[in-house]
Amino acid sequence: MTIEGRYIERYKSGDTPWDVGQPDFNLIEVTTQKPISSCKVLDVGCGTGDNSIWLAQNGFQVIGTDTSKIALEKAREKASKANVQCHFLLVDFLKNKIEGAPFGFIFDRGCFHSFNSENDRKKFAQNIANHLEETGLWLTIAGNADEYRQNPGPPQRTAGEIVLAVEPYFEIISLISSHFGSNRPNPPRAWRCLMKKRHVT
Repeated sequence: MTIEGRYIERYKSGDTPWDVGQPDFNLIEVTTQKPISSCKVLDVGCGTGDNSIWLAQNGFQVIGTDTSKIALEKAREKASKANVQCHFLLVDFLKNKIEGAPFGFIFDRGCFHSFNSENDRKKFAQNIANHLEETGLWLTIAGNADEYRQNPGPPQRTAGEIVLAVEPYFEIISLISSHFGSNRPNPPRAWRCLMKKRHVT
């Protein structure tokens, strides 16, 4: 089964531990501390929309994409209740050019790390770069391979795997060991990687 198919099935079954009902604190910290100015944002793999909605509430113009119709229906309901404007699209990010590009900022929480092959991770990074303005920013939250765990959790990547995939297309501003925003008492460890699109001469 493809990665997209697995996510669709998990939303159907309700097996979605990543859907914690609130925006991820990593996104909030990065956008407010850097700070990142209001701009057009793409939220890749937006799920049920909590991060997209938080961005819209804070002055960003947001497009969220996902391959799960169920997730996007919930995202639209949440945005309506929150009285914010978000544009949600049912689309496969790797196979389609997203309308609204180029973006000033792209966010993904748990998409980049889903790809097991180095080549697929590089393709994902290249596609992110293709959707960004010159010197646009990308923030990814990815599972951290430095954590030993016995229970199921998000895919785990090493710092080296992240660098290898993104460096041809991005300058790494920061790569920090963190954890996922979570309802669990011991949240899974994560990498928080903020990057700037390379200037191509």
